[in-house]
Amino acid sequence: MSDKSPLLDIKDLSIAFTQGDETKLAVDKISFHINKGETVALVGESGSGKSISALSILKLLPYPAASHPSGEIFFNGKNLLEASEPELHKVRGNHITMIFQEPMTSLNPLHTIEQQIGETLTLHKGMSGTKARERILELLHQVGIREPEKRLDAYPHQLSGGQRQRVMIAMSLANEPDLLIADEPTTALDVTVQAQILELLSNLQKEKGLSMLFITHDLGIVQKISDRTCVMQNGKIVEQGPTAEVFSNPQHEYTKHLISSEPSGTPPKSDDKAPVVLQGKDIRVWFPIKAGFMRRTVGHIKAVDGIDILLRQGQTLGIVGESGSGKTTLGLALTRLISSKGRITFIGKDIDAYSFKQMKPLRDRMQVVFQDPYGSLSPRMSVAEIVAEGLRIHMPNLSAKERDEKVCSALLETGLEPETRHRYPHEFSGGQRQRMAIARALVLEPQFIMLDEPTSALDMSVQAQVVDLLRELQIKHNLAYMFISHDLKVVRALANEVIVMQLGKVVEQGQADQIFDNPQTNYTKALMAAAFDLEASSIGIIED
Repeated sequence: MSDKSPLLDIKDLSIAFTQGDETKLAVDKISFHINKGETVALVGESGSGKSISALSILKLLPYPAASHPSGEIFFNGKNLLEASEPELHKVRGNHITMIFQEPMTSLNPLHTIEQQIGETLTLHKGMSGTKARERILELLHQVGIREPEKRLDAYPHQLSGGQRQRVMIAMSLANEPDLLIADEPTTALDVTVQAQILELLSNLQKEKGLSMLFITHDLGIVQKISDRTCVMQNGKIVEQGPTAEVFSNPQHEYTKHLISSEPSGTPPKSDDKAPVVLQGKDIRVWFPIKAGFMRRTVGHIKAVDGIDILLRQGQTLGIVGESGSGKTTLGLALTRLISSKGRITFIGKDIDAYSFKQMKPLRDRMQVVFQDPYGSLSPRMSVAEIVAEGLRIHMPNLSAKERDEKVCSALLETGLEPETRHRYPHEFSGGQRQRMAIARALVLEPQFIMLDEPTSALDMSVQAQVVDLLRELQIKHNLAYMFISHDLKVVRALANEVIVMQLGKVVEQGQADQIFDNPQTNYTKALMAAAFDLEASSIGIIED
């Protein structure tokens, strides 16, 4: 697989950041190499130094704030840290390319797909016109974009997450690089799309003889795609070796911790006779399609189309499906955050016709925890202010002392130190921020919490902690959860019942054990195969 000398050889690399008079070491003397045609995975939790180590290879860090107190980065025998900007320009995009985590922010929203891939070809190959278009179509076909001719004039927002990531891969491959750096390229994708992207990268690597540096916190992906693995913790590589060996016989305690951190366990047993908290009958959310000068309605996008749900006290209902299946829209409709048709009953009250004002007295018993712990907390408010916000609205008669006591109690319940309540969200990790969001919901003593992808932005070990926390809180407070997610491993650890959605409709519904162990539809079988790394034949998927 490899020549005698590595394609990329990083030796004793350190990275420091200077702010004012203070300098902090973020990466401490790491060393690893990548041979030609080899995939090396760089794994670890958020903040371990993975991404900044990768950005150093192409000198893309914010210099001069960033510096390298020690180290060398050799690519094809040349030290890139000593290379001039013109020399680096020849390497970037030609010999080394990078795929970033979030394609929506990496692609220019004002340029078409043809313009963005064409720009890469023009800059590095001087290619334009008919020749460039032929190459763009070839690349789009190569990365599995169907009917690429119809996608040339599309803008990023008109593509799905998987399609956008495929376009990013096409741009990265445009100049036939020697090394591809993939920084969390599948984190935001559905399990089925994730599986497709991994298969695509693996096939392209074999066909093109690519070397790849794959950065991720998902150890399941590492086992599928990498030859060797480097484990990072607090800026240091604590273990490295052949992937099979690292996973079968981990030596470092941190590696053992990562491998055992997958969400596990079973949901608390639910009572079929417990009071019904939330019920929906024939729920529909149709968005009109308008066309023509008069903007007349010519059709509808049926985001949610005739769905029934029933959720009891102490029970978790999992809503699963790919992006665009209608999961979040259903949750927003049932909590009366968007308009819908159909009957909705919450704690015995028919709320489907309630106005915003009529819903206000019920909001303290119906709470939501959103997907992004970074975007859902105000950066201008302290932790105490964030958690207490609902109390000010729903319990205005509380004294400042009583309010503070409730805030401290909610923080303790969610595993946060009350002493930290006067700090701000940016001073906390992603997992701690999600605990704050849960504390904000919990402080009002609700009966029902809608959790919309609450673990998707978190490291695997932090996911496991949040899942354990949610189970504990559910048992203690007899909470009803609606858990919306495309991560089936997390859903399996929490849900009593599961609804599988596709294109706005329910394709399968029932007890969680039955859905996971004996899926009936091909769509559910495909989800399970992708999520749990099963062979399609082992669960009876038959090609249509």
